[in-house]
Amino acid sequence: MMDTAAPVRARSRAEIPPLEAGDEMTAAEFERRYNAMPELKKAELLRGIVYMPSPVRLDQHGEPHSDMIGWLAMYKAFTPGVRGGDNSTVRLDEKNEPQPDILLLIPQSAGGQSTVSADGYVTGAPELVCEVASSSRSYDLGVKLGVYRDFGVREYVVWRVGDDAIDWFVLRGDRYEPLSRGPDGIFRSEVFPGLWLDPAALIAGDLARVLAVVQQGAATPEHQAFVQRLARSP
Repeated sequence: MMDTAAPVRARSRAEIPPLEAGDEMTAAEFERRYNAMPELKKAELLRGIVYMPSPVRLDQHGEPHSDMIGWLAMYKAFTPGVRGGDNSTVRLDEKNEPQPDILLLIPQSAGGQSTVSADGYVTGAPELVCEVASSSRSYDLGVKLGVYRDFGVREYVVWRVGDDAIDWFVLRGDRYEPLSRGPDGIFRSEVFPGLWLDPAALIAGDLARVLAVVQQGAATPEHQAFVQRLARSP
């Protein structure tokens, strides 16, 4: 007997149009098309429009991205209970599904504002989002910043690689304001106690210094109290 299942599946898949930059659609249609393109590495839906970043270079994105992950992974190691993700899709509503370079979230049981769905997607705004902005700078600091602000991402870190600069925005009311550095040049998160960053060291590629500063933040009483709060959550 002829097996017709494979041809039927092939035809069904071929009937799903591919995602293309600039397409306008709902989140449900975005996910349907994205899932039919396993070769696609990154696409985002912002304000109902599909964005598809160009391929990335090692020096302009790949290595900075890796270094930022190392910074947050060190903090996560000292802070059991927080969760992090690399290029994880975030479901915000029917017109917005960004895929941040990096995110960090507090579990809802410990006061966080997002959840993880049964099928494994972050639903709702993470507390912290980081983006490496090189070729994507115009929309990381434009439409994407607006989406993160409007949906309540509490802190937004953007590494402007071409400018050798790192911006750290904090949501206050309905607007983002720059986070001030301490007299020592260190950023100190207002949402994640003990999450400290020496931006000059990160930009210079001095990971030993970056990780040492994270360890200093993790040694503070505020961080220890945060860890205890996370441990008490169900």
